[in-house]
Amino acid sequence: MDIMSNMLMPLVRRLDPEDAHRLGLNALLLGLGGGSGSGQDDPALAVRALGLRFSNPIGIAAGFDKNALVVRPLARIGFGFVEAGTVTPRPQPGNPRPRLFRLDEDRAIINRMGFNNQGIDRFAVRLARLHRVSPAGRHAGARVPVGANLGINKFGADPERDYPRLVGRVKHYADYVVLNLSSPNTPGLRDLQEASRLGALLQAIGEAHPDRPPLLVKLSPDLARDDIGPIVEAAIAGGAQGLIVTNTTISRPAGLRSPHAGEAGGLSGRPLRPLAADIFRAVAQVAAGRLALVACGGIETGADIVDRVRAGADLVQLYSAFAYEGPGIVRRLKRETVRVLNAEGFETLADAKGTA
Repeated sequence: MDIMSNMLMPLVRRLDPEDAHRLGLNALLLGLGGGSGSGQDDPALAVRALGLRFSNPIGIAAGFDKNALVVRPLARIGFGFVEAGTVTPRPQPGNPRPRLFRLDEDRAIINRMGFNNQGIDRFAVRLARLHRVSPAGRHAGARVPVGANLGINKFGADPERDYPRLVGRVKHYADYVVLNLSSPNTPGLRDLQEASRLGALLQAIGEAHPDRPPLLVKLSPDLARDDIGPIVEAAIAGGAQGLIVTNTTISRPAGLRSPHAGEAGGLSGRPLRPLAADIFRAVAQVAAGRLALVACGGIETGADIVDRVRAGADLVQLYSAFAYEGPGIVRRLKRETVRVLNAEGFETLADAKGTA
């Protein structure tokens, strides 16, 4: 099945990017994504973070499965965890098309999707279905930790009202929840990362849901260096358990070759790697082991994974590399990560963490 999916990827890349995304979701729903099976990963890749066990550290980032349609198929591919969303309180169509662009020459993506999704009601129902028990007594869960990535609507939003309500809708079904405060495509959203705003938001959530699952905050790669310390401290003081570093960037690194490089929106993929890695190191230094850290941005090789783990990451996430390479990338990354660990003299990822 992996061979079939790899053969189809060149054809998929000829389609409009958003149509290709929809086709990919449908293929996963039909069981055409292949799979390496859960519970079969090399023990060297096992991770404990956020009070959870992950058989490997590789997750799919939010944005791929906005509506929690393919959580189980993504787990079957071999991801160590699956993050669905971003979901908003009310359904919204997002920004006008075209809003998703491949930068093939740069192995990158620019998106200005604008949180297009079906809303929290349908999202929560789908997460709840993962917890149903069949008549035979078998649990239908995803078999890997599942996260819910939460955002606000473009119009009529009240963050201190909306985020607690969203947490309340998913807290019984998600293993962790993420506040997306860093998408560049929702006006004013990134202002919520400011330390005092973040503190107020976390306080509102904590008061409404003291019994919630672990809470993470997703940060922008475009933060000013002087803002990182106060943001990290506000996250800790507000009761967050982790940070995802980073979201897409509105910057355009020098040397982009694609004719789409000037499109508005957030850039992800290979060109984001240096900036994301640099911000990650700065965050990890301030956090000093007090928060779980998820690295995201330009990760496409086992060496990238080990580098982020050595810098302090507990987990990593993919998006653009998965879009370019397809399901086979997960199996490849696991092999490469074990090979790099061995080459660098580590028996496990836990041995490598924080050694850079």
